[in-house]
Parts: sequence; C-alpha cells; structure tokens
Amino acid sequence: MEFRLLGSFEARHEGRPIPVGRRRQERCLLAILLLEAGHAVPIDRLVDLVWDGDPPRSARSTVHTYVNRLRAALAPYGVAVETRDDGYAVDPAGHAVDTARFTELARRAAIATDPAERVKLAVEALGLWHGPLLAGLAGDGLRRRIGAGLEDLRLTTAEICAQVQLDMGYHYRVIADLMVLAEAYPAREGLVASVMTALYRAARQADALRLYDLAHKALVGELGVEPGPELETVHQRIRSGDPRLERPAAPVYAVRVREVWLPWSVGGHPALEFCNTYAGWRGERQPGAEWLRGYPTLAVWAGHQDLVDEATVNRLLDEARRDPLGASAVLDEARALRADLYACLTDPDDAAAFAAVARYVVAAARVSVYERGTDGLGRWRLSRETGLRTPLYAAARSAGELLADPRRWSVCACPSPRCGWLFIDHSGQRRWCSLATCGPGS
Repeated sequence: MEFRLLGSFEARHEGRPIPVGRRRQERCLLAILLLEAGHAVPIDRLVDLVWDGDPPRSARSTVHTYVNRLRAALAPYGVAVETRDDGYAVDPAGHAVDTARFTELARRAAIATDPAERVKLAVEALGLWHGPLLAGLAGDGLRRRIGAGLEDLRLTTAEICAQVQLDMGYHYRVIADLMVLAEAYPAREGLVASVMTALYRAARQADALRLYDLAHKALVGELGVEPGPELETVHQRIRSGDPRLERPAAPVYAVRVREVWLPWSVGGHPALEFCNTYAGWRGERQPGAEWLRGYPTLAVWAGHQDLVDEATVNRLLDEARRDPLGASAVLDEARALRADLYACLTDPDDAAAFAAVARYVVAAARVSVYERGTDGLGRWRLSRETGLRTPLYAAARSAGELLADPRRWSVCACPSPRCGWLFIDHSGQRRWCSLATCGPGS
C-alpha cells in the first residue's frame, strides 16, 4: 500500500485510491503515525497534534475509536497499527510513504559525488512534492510542528539541485524546476541566488532583479535582516552585467572532456595521471579533491589517456546507465587501486601496496588479448568480457608497465601541501608538478 503525504493526503493500493478515515482528524492521526512509522507516538502527543493544542475532553477516547477504525480499514492491505505502551505505532512493513522515500533520496543526493547522479536524485526527490505537506488536512500551525524538518530538507535539496545544475550549464532546468519554489520561499537566499543566476544566463535580467526585490522584502520587511553577501554579490553582478555570471566556473587546472572535468595531464605516464585524479594527497581531504566523482568520469578518463578507444567508452557509459550499482562498485575498486598505486610509487618499500596492485595487474593480464591492429602493429587489448571493469584493468595494466620500467625511479611527488601529484623528472631539477599549478604561494 502507498501513502502520499507530500500534498493532499492519499492512500492507494495497486494504483487505486482507497478511502481511509471518515473524519479529517482520523486521517490526520494516521498521517502523524505514518510520518513516524516504526516509532510509538504517545496518546497525549497525538491528542495535542490532531486537535492542534485545543482538544475536547473526550479526545483520548476518540483517539482509541479512530485507531480501531483505521485498523479495520487497513488490515485487508497488510498495514498494522500497533499499541505500544501508552501510544500507537504504524508497523513500517507492508507499505510505502512518500515522505520516507523523499528523505532517502535527499540523503543520497547530498552525499553523491557524481554531479549527474546528484541532480537525478535531487530532481526525483523534489518531484515527490505535489503541494504543502498534508494540504487540506493540516493547518499551517500543525504543518510547522510536524513537517518543519521535511520542509527544510526540501529547500536544502533544491539548493543542491540548483547549484549542481548551474555548474553543469543547465540554467534552463533551474528556471523550469525551481523558480516557483524560490518565489514561494524568497527568504531562502541560496536558492534565490541560484535562480537569479539562471535567469540572468537566460537573458531574463529583469526577472532576476524582480526575484531579488521579492527576497529583499521578505528578509528586511519580515525578518528584519539585510541580504547576505552571497545574494548581494549576485545582485550587484547582475546589475553590472558581470561576465563571471555568464557560465559555470571551471575547476582549477582542468580540461573538459565529454561533459566531465578531468585534471590536467602533468605526470608523463597514464599510471601517474591515474594517481593524479586525486588532488591533495599530502594534505587533509578537501572539497573538490576527488576528480573521479562517478563511473562515467573513470570511463572518459580511460579514453582520454588512450587506454581504451572511443567505441569502448561509449559502451561503458551505456553499461553504467543500465547497471549503476555495478558501476559504483567498480569505481570504489578503482579508487582503492589508485591509493595502493600511489603508495607503491611514493614508498618503494611498501610491500603490501605493491602486492595489492600486482593482483590487479595479474588479473588484467588474464583478460588481455594480443592482436594485430589496422596499422599492422601488435597490441594488447582487454577482452570485451571485462565489461564495466575495463577501465579498472586498463589502469592496472598501465600501472604494471610503469612498475616494471626504470622510469619509476624518476617519479616525484609534488611537495605542495595541497597537491602531491606525481610526475616524471628525468633531470632531477624539476620541483613542482606543473608550472603555475603549484609552488610557493599556491
């Protein structure tokens, strides 16, 4: 059975609406229990919430009556309302609630590292909202009491979605998906700033300034505070036609390939570039240090380094879309291999790291085929059967070649505390990984 609380209250079974609750308070009681499914809600709290702080004398007995009716209505669909201590709880098994689904999607969007996946999760989460929580069932006061956390999470997710879409150049989607929400919550400065930026990029400067006026009125007139520096900066840049608002900012020292950002090639060998997909090896983990934010980036990186051909990259991207969990698992392996390879190259005495890399090198050799290319030269090619693991084995094969090459003794690690990227230095005189990338004052 499915319950929808994000908008008008609905109960559905196999796509058909099911009438539940004769009275508004009865449906409201069920909604409160569903919001806290699996947890007991004391009767006193139910009384207080259902009647919004002004219950009749018979409220406790009325709650018992409502619960008995709900049990009878829901039992045929496998939904149980249990008595627990001095309260009631809906067993979380046997049904789905849109608020729980929204919370899970929003949580995953917040921690996702691949921008496309982050947007997908955020859009799906926001799409579950069809109006205010329990529209037509709960008043504003009750809604604030039981749904403030959900509303805040909704706006936070919207801000995440807007910022990532802007970074990806999708300003029209920001306008289409989030402008109405920004107008409804003008005091939410981060969301308003992103939508204003999107409007400016769509040549709608006047609309962007009108949205700012709405936000300014809400902040100053209702809350008594001036707009913060982020919103005010966007406002001033729009008024002055600042070109910095025209397109998303690129990461530092990056190259754009197939809609993903990859770090500059500074190492001189694919195995070193593989290690250099993590910035800041020498320091604390910093936001943006991880370049391999999703499997598509790993596949595109392998093609960019000529470890696989373009047709293989296309195939891998298609396979990753069909099997996102499998792709995610391979990405985790690639990151672990990268860390072991980095340890190998920076500490030749690290036998455990060498053994870990060697296992992947051997596995890659077992699935490699030696064949004659169209240019008449022989070359190793990974078997198509490697599937999603192809870029992982390609990186491992490259690592094995470098570890067997005397050039490995010329590998240096950039000493910058915010870098640590690897590079080959035959001269013994090069100190930093790349001119203007690192060095004093970086």
